[in-house]
Amino acid sequence: MARRSTSSSTGRPAGSGPSGPRNRTPQPVRLRRRTFGDVVKAFLAFVLLLVLVVGIPGALALTVGWPLPRTAPSMDWLSQPIGVDVFLNTLTVIVWLAWAQFTACVLVEVKAALSGVGLPGRVPGAGPSQLLARQLVAALLLVGATAASFTPGLSQLGHSLEGNQKGTVATAQATPGILAQQQEQAKSTAAALAEQAGHAAAQAEQGGSTATHGATKYYRIQPPEGRHHDSLWEIAQRHLGDGRRYKEIYELNKDRVQPDGSRLSEASLIRPGWIMEMPGDAHGGELVANPDAHVSPEVRQQIGDYAQTGDHAQHQQQHQEQGGGQQAGGDGATAQITVPSQRPAGDAATPATHAQESGNSSFGHSFGLSEALLGAPLLAAGLLAALGRRRRQALWQSALGAVGGRRGMEPPIPDGDAQDVQDALLVGADPEGVRLLDRSLRGLAAALTAESRSLPVVYAAWLSHGDLHLQLAQPAGKPPAPWQLGQDQTFWTLSRADAERYEDTDAAAPYPGLVSLGTMDDSRLLLNLEAVPGIVSLSGREADRAAVFASVAAELATNGWSDRMTITLVGFGADLTPLAPNRLRHLDDVDALFETMEAETRQRRGALGAADHHSVLTGRTGPAQHTRWAPNLVLLATQPSAEDAVRLAELAADAARLGIGYLVGSERDDLPGAAWAMEITPDGRLLAPLLGLELQAQLLPAVQQRAVVELFVEADPERDPDGPTNAPPFLVDISEQGRPAVYARLVGPYEIIGLDTPDGERSPLLHEALALLLLHREGVHPRVLSSALWPRGVPDDVRDALLERLRGWLGTDPDGSPRLRAGAAGRLTLAKSVVSDLDVLRSLYYEATQGKGVESRAVRGRLLTDALVLVRGPLLADRAEGRYRWLTHEIIDAQLPLLVADIGLALSAFHLEKDRAEKAIEALGAALRTAPADERLWNELLRATHATGDPDRLRALAADLIARSGARGLPPRTEALLDELLPTWRDGAAATG
Repeated sequence: MARRSTSSSTGRPAGSGPSGPRNRTPQPVRLRRRTFGDVVKAFLAFVLLLVLVVGIPGALALTVGWPLPRTAPSMDWLSQPIGVDVFLNTLTVIVWLAWAQFTACVLVEVKAALSGVGLPGRVPGAGPSQLLARQLVAALLLVGATAASFTPGLSQLGHSLEGNQKGTVATAQATPGILAQQQEQAKSTAAALAEQAGHAAAQAEQGGSTATHGATKYYRIQPPEGRHHDSLWEIAQRHLGDGRRYKEIYELNKDRVQPDGSRLSEASLIRPGWIMEMPGDAHGGELVANPDAHVSPEVRQQIGDYAQTGDHAQHQQQHQEQGGGQQAGGDGATAQITVPSQRPAGDAATPATHAQESGNSSFGHSFGLSEALLGAPLLAAGLLAALGRRRRQALWQSALGAVGGRRGMEPPIPDGDAQDVQDALLVGADPEGVRLLDRSLRGLAAALTAESRSLPVVYAAWLSHGDLHLQLAQPAGKPPAPWQLGQDQTFWTLSRADAERYEDTDAAAPYPGLVSLGTMDDSRLLLNLEAVPGIVSLSGREADRAAVFASVAAELATNGWSDRMTITLVGFGADLTPLAPNRLRHLDDVDALFETMEAETRQRRGALGAADHHSVLTGRTGPAQHTRWAPNLVLLATQPSAEDAVRLAELAADAARLGIGYLVGSERDDLPGAAWAMEITPDGRLLAPLLGLELQAQLLPAVQQRAVVELFVEADPERDPDGPTNAPPFLVDISEQGRPAVYARLVGPYEIIGLDTPDGERSPLLHEALALLLLHREGVHPRVLSSALWPRGVPDDVRDALLERLRGWLGTDPDGSPRLRAGAAGRLTLAKSVVSDLDVLRSLYYEATQGKGVESRAVRGRLLTDALVLVRGPLLADRAEGRYRWLTHEIIDAQLPLLVADIGLALSAFHLEKDRAEKAIEALGAALRTAPADERLWNELLRATHATGDPDRLRALAADLIARSGARGLPPRTEALLDELLPTWRDGAAATG
């Protein structure tokens, strides 16, 4: 997953200068006074080293002596029984060997520490032994000075990136389409690296010469407020505007001596009274500039002393000693073929990227959620969006049924694996990333159309830290702005900042065949299946191949960057068709595939010839783009026979220009006609050695696949329309004795009764968390709550601190039980004493139509009237912009208008039974304020107005409806009703027109 870059040593966000590799220079030596603890640690380390290095061999020599035979043994020695002496001698030899290895480790570590040159060498097979030796030597050297001053290699361990600091764009250097260009790229990139290193050196020189501690801002860690302790995340949130920038603060202050003599070694461990140097753009009243007359002399002295240990002071001293210059090292040109891509520390990566990071680094484990879906943000976003559309469709289809007791009003709540998968989709989805990818690709198509240029052939796309890199089959000239050339002529690159400026366009989706295969070094690869010149083969175990095929099929069926397409599944995936019945087509065997695809291949060739297009890409831009030229992507999971493989290769030879792609499963990696051969390993890696690819594959294992399909099947609007009615997930006691302890009004402006208002800083998050829990009485997974409040990820200690504050804010019931609880599965639920007006609204309507109101007309009228009074507007009408984004994944915005409309219709029918037309019109008008687009309400309003016997009033309502309908015209049902109630309405409409 993506790594978030941190600030440079001068406090300037990394990457703020010209893009290029960031140099990592050795940190200056920081001397400090020895403490008593240092002496104790050094003494204990000396004793332990003495025992291990000297004591053990001495003890062995005295107690056991020489363990090996003094003369050469004869062959008879092998047949003699093994006695105690032989066993002890063998064990002694093993101990001697272990001692020799540890002693070698000590010598290597001492040599490296005293020489101060690089990292210590590795002793073969001595991982734990060498680590122990390193710690003991470092502790011993604390007697004379800090360990970092004698062992700069050790002090740099925390600053080194994994491996050779491979960049995100560098990972594409051996990927499809550029294998023949590697030598030329290496030369050009080496020159670019040298130029970038020069820029970096100039920036470092400028920063080192201008940074002064007098302009630096500091923050003093505050003491605990009640049970709340300050954290670097919250400090960054308050003073930098983004909690994810806490790493910048950590890097600026790591290992520096605090006023109490201790040091910051972990980002989560800070103490009251510590001083934190802040990045230059920090703001807020709690910050202190040095010197500052508004603090006590003691604090001013502490800040002054702390400033002397800062990196800016050290860099200034180095600048003066070295003449203010720093030469760029020549070894940078040998790092990678392409320049590593660096992002400023404050920049925002994709939400799913940070959700995954926080899941890996902070939460530590997935709490039972599917790691496959957590690591597939684009797939999860597509599935979640498609599931939401399916559930809304079911709601609207159900709205055509009888009023009251409709099955679709309350969709079934998933459980078991389906519930876990739904939670994983909510946590892992990156809808913003999908939106940017779609807009970027369509924007590119629109720009090329405006320049009368055709689309280039794109083999793959790389998503890296939100930036998009298209890998072309061959150079296609200069890309249209704001796209830029990448590492060579075959890469077109768009930064995330430029992508966010794109708006929706009517251009056709240019590359609908892009599908995620996996990640490599922080970059996500999307392969364009329809552009591959031939077959893509996938070998490996059958179960592993099936997980890849299911992932590819599910993403192609639900992705948001395609228009129309056909995904043909052969020999597998019959159960996947509920995901997208309009896109997925299942064929039983290879014979059916040949019959279908041979006919389609001929048809496409003829259509392209008639349209005078060389390929489908020319049909997606220019005047002919309305034809769309939707692709057909064939996924054949079973191994074809030798004869079928040859026939399939012939069929796929011309497939790329026709918009047809083939992904074929194979037991071997030598499938005839395979342009690209890949292998999925049992540990989930996707390998393509000839293409230079080694990805962490995106998979959809069988268990998750079944659970995903279950979610879609349960949401199918055609499934069991006459089935039992689902009761609301939470029914409240609507009698006077059922008055809740905490009452939240969500329908309309947000208001809470029964709780004190939290302080201003944390109030919005607490209110949002409570709203999410109130809308999910079945329970909310902690990671779902976390991803809803912080879409870009947050450490678990910040989330847990918020939950503690929420638990304290809600308080306890009279019996002492907390109102915020965690169930057996860890999901968070609210006590029954915490109620929302939406809960009451659902309960009133349920009782009126399926409970007490069924037997008593008076009770039904009172319950329906009380329910309609609760409706004060749309859900959370006054919510702040940018908050409650998780509502886009919910269907409550479709449920609430339907529920209010049902209440209005039921109350109108109640009044019309007694010929109270005016009361019915009043009820329908109240419902229309929340559900103005519900055709049923308008039709019922026409009937109620007709019941008044006032034709002029009916004509006025008809004219209003015609004006509202605009160019679309009235719905057929409304037209038919007007024909019945007001036969002359068409004459009035014609006169108006």
